[in-house]
Amino acid sequence: MESVEGRVAVITGAGSGIGRATALSLARRGARVTVSDINLERAHAVAEEVDAAGSRGLAVHCDVTDSGEVDALRAVTLDAFGRVDIVMSNVGILVKGLPLDIPLEAWEQVLDVNVLGMVRVINAFLPSLLAQGSGHLVTTGSTAGLFPYAYDRLPYAAAKGAVIAMTEALALYLHPLGIGVSCVCPAGVSTNIAEQTRRYGPPTPTRARQIPLVTAEEMGDIVVEGILAGELLIMSHPVARELLREHDADRRAFLEHQVEVQRESTS
Repeated sequence: MESVEGRVAVITGAGSGIGRATALSLARRGARVTVSDINLERAHAVAEEVDAAGSRGLAVHCDVTDSGEVDALRAVTLDAFGRVDIVMSNVGILVKGLPLDIPLEAWEQVLDVNVLGMVRVINAFLPSLLAQGSGHLVTTGSTAGLFPYAYDRLPYAAAKGAVIAMTEALALYLHPLGIGVSCVCPAGVSTNIAEQTRRYGPPTPTRARQIPLVTAEEMGDIVVEGILAGELLIMSHPVARELLREHDADRRAFLEHQVEVQRESTS
């Protein structure tokens, strides 16, 4: 995809954070954007920002745990814009706690939102992309799914690992069919995910090597640039890529280093 001008994008979880920032970055480059979120008031606010950026925004309520609402999101977008070119599955929640403190129902909720939510979006929108033989699918993973840096968010790490694996397999299928695929793997991005975070048990002061912080606005531009470049993994900072290379080169040594970092931080 050489340009997003005139394209139509759909972003779930676009009422705030990286989703909002990506919507606005796309709008500034001439894309029309369906802004969907479980918080309709926020979606409307971002759609107005898209309009103010000189493009056209459409606000739609969508709960990605409800297949009917995801299908309705597709129908409303096609009715308004006639096509879809970029689909970004961006909803995510986080639970924290020691492994034995996190209950099964919290695992189920994280997997339903973070993994099956993505599956519902893909099932709804992929037929349109396949029919036109073009477009770009964007999923949202995390560095938590690429390498271990904390032990107090196992459901989140498992979900994001699944998202990354599924995205790579989808790329294997879709690239030959003319559809781009990217997985956004942020780390150290200022968002409001804390609003969707539940905590169980005592505080867990886990520590890891720090990845420099970027703003959500910076990350939105990074996402769009990654789409245009056809990147498979879109990461927030070069340091994250360095850590990924270390992990892939020697997983045991990487883990031992992380353990030592945490031991030093709590001693």
